[in-house]
Amino acid sequence: MSNPDTVKPRVNLMRDRNFARYISGGVLSMLGDQFTLLALPWLVLKMTGDTLQLGLVMALTGVPRAIFILIGGAVVDRYSPKRVLMLTKHINTVLLGVLALLVFTNALTMGMVYFIALALGLSTAFSIPSGTSLLPRVVAQAHLQAANGMMLGLRQMTFFVGPLLAGALIAVFGDVQSGSLSSASGIGCAFMIDALSFAISAWTLHKTVLLPDAPGEVKPQNRNVLHDVVDGLRHCWGDVTLRTCFSYWAAIMLLVAGPIQVAMPALASHLGDSAAGFGGLVGANAAGSLLGMFLSGAMPRVRAARFGLSMLAIDFVIGVLFIPMGLIGAIWQGLVIMLTIGTLSGFMQVRVYTWMQQRVPRAMLGRAMSIFMFIFLGITPISAAFTGWLLRGSSTAHIFEGSGMALVAFVLLALWLSPMRRIAD
Repeated sequence: MSNPDTVKPRVNLMRDRNFARYISGGVLSMLGDQFTLLALPWLVLKMTGDTLQLGLVMALTGVPRAIFILIGGAVVDRYSPKRVLMLTKHINTVLLGVLALLVFTNALTMGMVYFIALALGLSTAFSIPSGTSLLPRVVAQAHLQAANGMMLGLRQMTFFVGPLLAGALIAVFGDVQSGSLSSASGIGCAFMIDALSFAISAWTLHKTVLLPDAPGEVKPQNRNVLHDVVDGLRHCWGDVTLRTCFSYWAAIMLLVAGPIQVAMPALASHLGDSAAGFGGLVGANAAGSLLGMFLSGAMPRVRAARFGLSMLAIDFVIGVLFIPMGLIGAIWQGLVIMLTIGTLSGFMQVRVYTWMQQRVPRAMLGRAMSIFMFIFLGITPISAAFTGWLLRGSSTAHIFEGSGMALVAFVLLALWLSPMRRIAD
């Protein structure tokens, strides 16, 4: 039987038209993002046939996002998160609209792709912290947990549905043929859909009314924005357990992010030269993540002893699954592997966020989470660029095999030589 204390906030939230406007625009924008996340790497790979070029584009998107995200969080605290988010949505609408137009007119060059990728990365550095800090200003405190749960579930659903729709769109309306964009209408449509999603979400955000500031809430207008960033870094470095986890997560991302972002589209291209196949692999990973998050919430007591051991066990299994990924002979085999990896990752992701929220003081939580995101956003483009370079002289089978074996070896070293196994919930 449902607990009335948990059901009532959800019922009231669904009747809140202000929240409905906000979440509908946000979900539409997240769905549109998946079209670009699939179409952009596929476009670069088909235009150039060079995995190093693909890695560089991914790096141009990710590096500025990682570098400026801490500054973005400080700017959001100083100014209105709604104002910052509105500005990024308008910028992204223009950038993606121009990109779509260049594809439709067969006028796109790699130099233009580099510039747009860099601009999108800079915009995202400010949209991420503004988006994460806006929800508490849209719904009442009593409804915040239900609103967060709804947003997280719908966000993960877009990760599953978006790549499948984008892959089908490109397959139906036209892909790049022989390096020419004259037949790439499907890719142009993917960028245009994302541009329209940003425009519509900007309109719904404009219509969203924010709650008044809490009594006594003061914005840090008289302090250097870098001062708060330094305070957050000092706190996380001084916490030995937090520092150990951050170092561990950085190493894990270095080993797995590049193969997923760069080697996976190359693998899909070798298997069937199909954007739909690539979308299926990405969608399977997202579907697994959604399933893992559900299982983690439904079975919170399922764990391999303490928090640290659970994390090591799951990463060990993921490493084992990575090893045969490059040797598969059909897309369906990759779908099974990516679904399993996504399930394990999603299950652990919920525990990681819960552990962070319980360990870090509330006054420092925002900055700690920004540093947490900074690690992932900063390591990912480095791993992508390095993987693209390796693929110039290695096969996808070697990349996945080497990454999986390195991950297994690193987990075993962390088990015996680091405090990871002693970290409790």
